[in-house]
Amino acid sequence: MHIPDGYLGPATCGVFYAVMLPIWTVASKIVKKTLKAKQVPILAIGAAFSFVIMMFNVPIPGGTTGHAVGGALVAILLGPWAACIAITVALVIQALLFGDGGITAIGANCFNMAFVLPFVGYYIYRAISYNAPIDSNRRVIAAGVGGYIGINVAAFLAGIEFGLQPLLYHTASGQALYCPYGLKAAVPAMLGGHMLVFGWVEAIVTALVIKYLLKTAPELLGPSPSLRNK
Repeated sequence: MHIPDGYLGPATCGVFYAVMLPIWTVASKIVKKTLKAKQVPILAIGAAFSFVIMMFNVPIPGGTTGHAVGGALVAILLGPWAACIAITVALVIQALLFGDGGITAIGANCFNMAFVLPFVGYYIYRAISYNAPIDSNRRVIAAGVGGYIGINVAAFLAGIEFGLQPLLYHTASGQALYCPYGLKAAVPAMLGGHMLVFGWVEAIVTALVIKYLLKTAPELLGPSPSLRNK
């Protein structure tokens, strides 16, 4: 799902940086205000976990990759704003040190994977697990569903971002200047791999970790500190 350099036009990259700057600002303020000292190591572990799981990526036709992210899991444990920070850190390190995702596309990649995915996954989890006892298996199911839907919504948006480029940037003869694949090719390519494979990896990993924590550390699944000030 990482968007490489050269696939989004300069204006598109600029728009996503402009969108993410206030999101990062708000996320930093909320996390600084609400995250407890004992949760800081969990935030670091969440960033490391997301970094590692995203390194296991598989090329998808069109120049990008498919992989799990772990965004819903981090959001369930620490809240979506903290997940935004953790996954942003992972994405920036990958782009700067490993060339996984473009530097110009950091804004777009963070919008998809550090903002949309955690928030969608988290609130689906909250909706399905509403009023469920802390040891209820409904929480496990909710976590899996949240992870699956969250990553596929993010993949869908990435497909749209790819697919719009030939319409926005092209020569007088119609030749694409950046991503050459239109919506009819980009969206199915992104959604297909994530709906059939990577979404299930995200769902299974998220559900299994939550199931384990329900037995060993259920206190981690109490009300999120990032939610209490809403």
